[in-house]
Amino acid sequence: MLKGHPKGLVVAFFANMGERFGFYTMMGILVFFLQAKYGLSGTHAGLIYSIFYFSIYGLSILGGIIADHLTRKGKRGLGQTITLGIVIMFLGYIFMTIPLNDKGTVGLVVSIVSLFIIAFGNGLFKGNLQAMVGNLYEAPQYAHLRDRAFSLFYMGINIGAFFAPNAARGIRTWYLGTQGLKYDNAIPELAHRYMNGEPIDVTKFQELANEVTINQAAITNLSEFSRNYIDAISTGFHYAFGVAGIAMLISLAVYLGFKKFLRAGDLIIKSDDDKSIDEDTHGATVVKEMSGPQVRQRFIAMILVMLVVMFFWMSFHQNGLTLSLFARDYVVREVGPLTYMFFDLKSLLSFIAVVIGIVLVVQKSAKAMNRMLGGVLILAGGFLSFYFYSTYGTANQIEPETFQHFNPIFIVFLTPVVVGFFAWLYKRGKEPSTPRKIGIGMILAAVGFLVMVIGSRNLIAPSEIATAASYDRVSPYFLINTYLILTIAELFLSPMGISFFSKVAPPKFKGLAQGMWLGATALGNLLLFVGTELWERVELWQVWAVFVTCCILSAIFIFSIMKKLERATSD
Repeated sequence: MLKGHPKGLVVAFFANMGERFGFYTMMGILVFFLQAKYGLSGTHAGLIYSIFYFSIYGLSILGGIIADHLTRKGKRGLGQTITLGIVIMFLGYIFMTIPLNDKGTVGLVVSIVSLFIIAFGNGLFKGNLQAMVGNLYEAPQYAHLRDRAFSLFYMGINIGAFFAPNAARGIRTWYLGTQGLKYDNAIPELAHRYMNGEPIDVTKFQELANEVTINQAAITNLSEFSRNYIDAISTGFHYAFGVAGIAMLISLAVYLGFKKFLRAGDLIIKSDDDKSIDEDTHGATVVKEMSGPQVRQRFIAMILVMLVVMFFWMSFHQNGLTLSLFARDYVVREVGPLTYMFFDLKSLLSFIAVVIGIVLVVQKSAKAMNRMLGGVLILAGGFLSFYFYSTYGTANQIEPETFQHFNPIFIVFLTPVVVGFFAWLYKRGKEPSTPRKIGIGMILAAVGFLVMVIGSRNLIAPSEIATAASYDRVSPYFLINTYLILTIAELFLSPMGISFFSKVAPPKFKGLAQGMWLGATALGNLLLFVGTELWERVELWQVWAVFVTCCILSAIFIFSIMKKLERATSD
């Protein structure tokens, strides 16, 4: 897949993978952490989550402006800003790792400040690294590979994201175990409500408390149990944030150790009358300035795309909010052994080994060594899959955080398929333009949420759960299939959008352009609270219908301005 690409892509791939592993470790547990430690409602936790997600991407505009300013001053603006961003992010994760005992306002403020530090560092890092990758493809021999390069770069993001939720879940569960406790996602809310004197089913709470105590001793003091459980699960979450800090160090080491391969990604801007920088560029790419009308036309095209994709991200990033709440409150808590194989990391990895083995064996151009390796993977993975399957019971508990690994694993497996599909179309002169791919992605996103509409038709509203004696829970495959379709939509939209902005961006504003792309994500993230607001006010199927409508309207808009966008990429 990497054949013909510059080596700098590999460096950016692994540097970004480490950072994204840390980021998604945190995002997979952030809402649960805020609710478990501070007793926040879903609305309040969702508001903090939404503002943080907005800041993560919105501050990329500031990061782009800083990098572009340094570039115009004759410095390697992108590289310097990226390094500073990684260091700042590392500090933020360290602050999130420290388990403060305060569960009131002071502790919450410390957590929010730590989140802002992470967001600022990410703003310096993420957009500028994307700009640097795009600049590697300014050379004519690489220009036609730009879309595929960003698809591969995006795959690196999601390899990190795949392992992240399992790492966070494993560390949280491990620490609870050291305190003689097991995990149950219903207990933190009940514990806070009990300590606050709010009405709950005390008998049910007593049963759950007994069940999560490893030594099975009957709990005689629910107040003490509540305090101990909240302390233990909060500390477990804090330690999980520490994994993100370690990932930052790995990302920094990769970037600094191999940044020479990224030098061509730093630009030197040259005007028509500038003759002073023709010779000594130290590997950087020299580009010419654009005229004022060209710059304006390209910024208009980028702003129009921003108006579309913000609604995609508002919908897609519900995976950390309403889709996670759906997993917690509406999906069955126990599944059979076959389904559980996709939720347990070790059996999932063994299944992945079988799939990779099959791909290696059936490839027409595969060498004998690759076919042999494929055979070994099929046998070893098949044996382990059968072994793990045989150890599972008829009913196996699944945890809501685990659903977070389906999107990244789908990305990893489907990226080669999508890249190959576009390459096949390119050879036949039928590959859609980058803006057209984005429009198709919006339509696919609408289909993904339509699956949720169908799966939620007969379920009670979230606002009625507290008063309902019982309510139905549905198959996890509704949520899994939604993630599958949304993943395909994401592959048509997100890496293509990054590619579009890197190609259209005027040379003086490469960092700002990627900041604008991430700014569209930020605006979508700022609207994430719409999901939690709807969650507590309307029927469940209506929540998903709103997102279907947003995606369809966005698709109609982008196809209505398609000629303008395609003209901007061809000029």
